[in-house]
Amino acid sequence: MSAPDNSITILKPTPVLEGAGVRLKRSFPVTGTDHLDPFLLFDDFSSPNPDDFRKGFPWHPHRGIETVTYLLAGVVNHRDSIGNAGAIGAGDAQWMTAGGGIMHEEMPDPRAGELLGFQLWVNLPAAEKLRAPRYQDIAAAQIPRISPDPGVTLRVIAGEAGGVRGPVTGISVGPTYLDVVLAPRAVMTHSLGNGDQTLAYLFRGEAAFRRNEPDPEAAVGEAALLVLPPGGPLQVRASERGARYLLISGKPLREPIARYGPLVMNTRSQIEEALRDLRNGTFIRNQPRDDQGSWYMGPRG
Repeated sequence: MSAPDNSITILKPTPVLEGAGVRLKRSFPVTGTDHLDPFLLFDDFSSPNPDDFRKGFPWHPHRGIETVTYLLAGVVNHRDSIGNAGAIGAGDAQWMTAGGGIMHEEMPDPRAGELLGFQLWVNLPAAEKLRAPRYQDIAAAQIPRISPDPGVTLRVIAGEAGGVRGPVTGISVGPTYLDVVLAPRAVMTHSLGNGDQTLAYLFRGEAAFRRNEPDPEAAVGEAALLVLPPGGPLQVRASERGARYLLISGKPLREPIARYGPLVMNTRSQIEEALRDLRNGTFIRNQPRDDQGSWYMGPRG
């Protein structure tokens, strides 16, 4: 029997122009990495320059997926085709289940200055692709903060850490979503779920990631996405600069994927049906259009 592969894969984000002209850093999908089941996309849309994000993400459709927005600085205004509207502020999270179809827009407010935020797309299982849309809007004050070890601070958005559960519930892939801050030279040990797809996105400082004590370290600086082998412990050791990273995991669906930008189904015929619905005005009821009467379709896949 061969030994388990404990290697850590490091993906450096690719600069991308998205939406109506937002400059962001995309870890996947990119050439060579279409998705990391059950995750379909991870973007870092952070920038100190409002010109990089002021044009935002105008009206666009989603079907068959969930979008997760986590913001640490700035403001993103949003509204949708089923009457929801509001703003995501510093420390807030939003887990939107698009299900059978929703139209929405996300427009960063340049007056708020620096923007520091991330978006994750999570696949829905075939049985839930056409479910009713829903939102879980999580205010910063609802996200528990714990300090399990000296020099370590965690915000628990989804899943469990240190016996504390995050406020996001009812997600089929059983996700964990942690925001981890390490003081200089601090060490954090995570227990990775057996069979889970686990990602770590380092966006501040430097750290060394190691699966087991005999394994070599994967030392990285900002910004980098690490794809971690499932199961067992993960040790993260910050450099003298300290470190901050997101730790995200979920159960793979192992289902066929057919995608066209923000439409992700299981077959090409389902994608063609979604496109017909968009053309025929049957994607959802009372669907709004942008000023040009067109849809922004997002990254093609």
